[in-house]
Amino acid sequence: MKTYQTNQVKNIALLGNSGSGKTTLAESMLMEGGVISRKGEVDQKTTASDFREIEQENQRSIYSSVLYTEYGDKKVNILDVPGADDFIGGVISSLRVSDVAVMLINSQNGVEVGTEIHQRYTEKYNIPVVYVINKCDHDHANFEKSLESLKERFGSKIAQLQFPVNAGPTFDSIVDVLQMKLYKYPKDGGKPEIGEIPDDLKPQAEELHGELVEKAAENDESLMELFFENDSLSEDEMRKGITTGLIENGISPVLCTSAEKDIGVGRLLQFITNVFPSPCDTEGEKTVDDKEIKCDPSGDTTLIVFKSEYESHIGEINYFKVLSGTLTEGMDLINNRTRSKERLSQLFAVAGKERNKVDKLFAGDIGATVKLKNTKTDNTLSTNQNIEMPATDYPEPKFRTAIRTLTEGDEEKLGEALTRIHEADPTVVVEYSKELKQIILGGQGEHHLNLVKWHLDNTYKVETEFLTPKIPYRETITKVAQADYRHKKQSGGAGQFGEVYMIIEPYHEGAADPTTFKAGGKDIKVNVRNKDEIDLEWGGKLLYYNCIVGGSIDARFLPAILKGIMEKMEEGPLTGSYARDIRVFVYDGKMHPVDSNEISFKLAGRNAFREAFKIAGPKIMEPVYDVEVLVPGDRMGDVMSDLQGRRAIVQGMSSEKGFEKIAAKVPLAEMNKYSTALSSLTGGRAMYSMKFAEYAQVPPDIQEQLLKSYEAKEAEE
Repeated sequence: MKTYQTNQVKNIALLGNSGSGKTTLAESMLMEGGVISRKGEVDQKTTASDFREIEQENQRSIYSSVLYTEYGDKKVNILDVPGADDFIGGVISSLRVSDVAVMLINSQNGVEVGTEIHQRYTEKYNIPVVYVINKCDHDHANFEKSLESLKERFGSKIAQLQFPVNAGPTFDSIVDVLQMKLYKYPKDGGKPEIGEIPDDLKPQAEELHGELVEKAAENDESLMELFFENDSLSEDEMRKGITTGLIENGISPVLCTSAEKDIGVGRLLQFITNVFPSPCDTEGEKTVDDKEIKCDPSGDTTLIVFKSEYESHIGEINYFKVLSGTLTEGMDLINNRTRSKERLSQLFAVAGKERNKVDKLFAGDIGATVKLKNTKTDNTLSTNQNIEMPATDYPEPKFRTAIRTLTEGDEEKLGEALTRIHEADPTVVVEYSKELKQIILGGQGEHHLNLVKWHLDNTYKVETEFLTPKIPYRETITKVAQADYRHKKQSGGAGQFGEVYMIIEPYHEGAADPTTFKAGGKDIKVNVRNKDEIDLEWGGKLLYYNCIVGGSIDARFLPAILKGIMEKMEEGPLTGSYARDIRVFVYDGKMHPVDSNEISFKLAGRNAFREAFKIAGPKIMEPVYDVEVLVPGDRMGDVMSDLQGRRAIVQGMSSEKGFEKIAAKVPLAEMNKYSTALSSLTGGRAMYSMKFAEYAQVPPDIQEQLLKSYEAKEAEE
């Protein structure tokens, strides 16, 4: 295969709502470039993108696919991404290595929720967007309405380059106002005849051409001067202005196609290769220490692995972008995350499941390799040991479930499989919770995690079941309490004896150390000799005070008392959840000259703490999340009612980019299967995000239910 220089490479991500035709467009682009000899179809399970068994079963893209096509003397790397929000990880990783996003709009529907979701990520990463209104041949195609929805949402950036002559079942012609030509296609698509614009369409074309000239000139001062002098620009000058506008993210051209009939696809490719910026035209990426890596073929050879995939007959495949330098087959690079050496013995240009060997790849290009020893997604490989790129910022999980094996002894196999699944898709988060005694899977939605289970069942042959995940509650106290406990055991020989007196109270940041307490109807004075401040793994603090005077407890037993307290804090007295934010004062006790030992004082400390906790106004705290919901205005009432039924506290409402935004605090216990419920309420038109905010006290009635449930469970055991 031909080797392409940096300035001959274009990197694009195909974005858009599910059903907008991304995979079909990718197939047409590969066909146009001669990379495939026969165009596949989604419903026939023959496309280059959706080559995985699970995608063919579902007849939809689930993972991002790396593809390329060749057009003229250019190589276009194409990242075909899934449209559903459940699989947003593939969108984010693809945008990381793309220079321009091509957003497909279904001409029947205009801007949809998937458009909005993908658009938000292009804005987050400052990726310029070109819009392609697709399916202009459909019975219900409405190009004008789709264009209007784009203008309404994305405003001044929109620059119309084309319009269909007769959108609908007879669609066969496109007016291109950049070239001021008519593209007329055969009945079933293919190579067009390029001719003059008919007289009845000229006024519209000339008006749009004038608007486009102004848009192109806005992005370049020299072009603006030419425009003022001549009141127009040449086609080449307009291209230059549009390229500059894309680099500066100040223009969003709009084109039209029927990917299924291959109408407008060749012209789109021509526009991509002639106008889209190459990697060397854009800003370089920043390293973890904020140094810029220029896209320079003569620089240090550096690449970022943006995607990993496992295939049973090959092993792991790593997909990468060459950020700088020139990568050659057999080159040794350092993995700057693990500090291990990796040899890239084979390099491939990738078109879905087809991989074509190449000898070298220049800066800016995208490729793949196999059989790396210790390299995963987000790892940096370089000849320079001081270059490391930051990890990709993926969204927090929105859906969680517990999982366990159905066959005893399969736990290790499950662990290995989940590790591999996470490495391929970092938005699948695996937590082995000691606290909950469950393996918790987090993902972007119910469908997302159902497909994880499909892989476990079919790829890794591990039978599993999903369970309702437990909630990581926290326990704490609200007032001062005193308790003492004597541990005494005698069974012939050496016995056990330890007696501990303690006071506990809530911990508050910045509170002074007390000298007296009122507990149990009497005043108790304490003399603080020293204290330990312990930051708990699960959040919050424990302050442990030694207030022993007169040697009533030997100092060597105080760590054992602390150990007993910590054991009970790891399994709280109310529900077995972690306890937090407590101050403990050990102020008296008794020893036995023979029978006292560490185990005695550990048990005495544990039980004294438990007794004090129960009378210290104990309360259960629950995790509360900040939830942000974007919902169409006509479904606002339904979504608000549902949130209120989930104990949500609404923080505010506002309008944002055509959607109503609800900000609320919602207990995690009420968010189980929320993504499914929200989709049902809004016909899949809403989206949401959630992030941990705080722990807050549960209502009294729910605390009572939790206590009864725990007591019943303890009685069973």
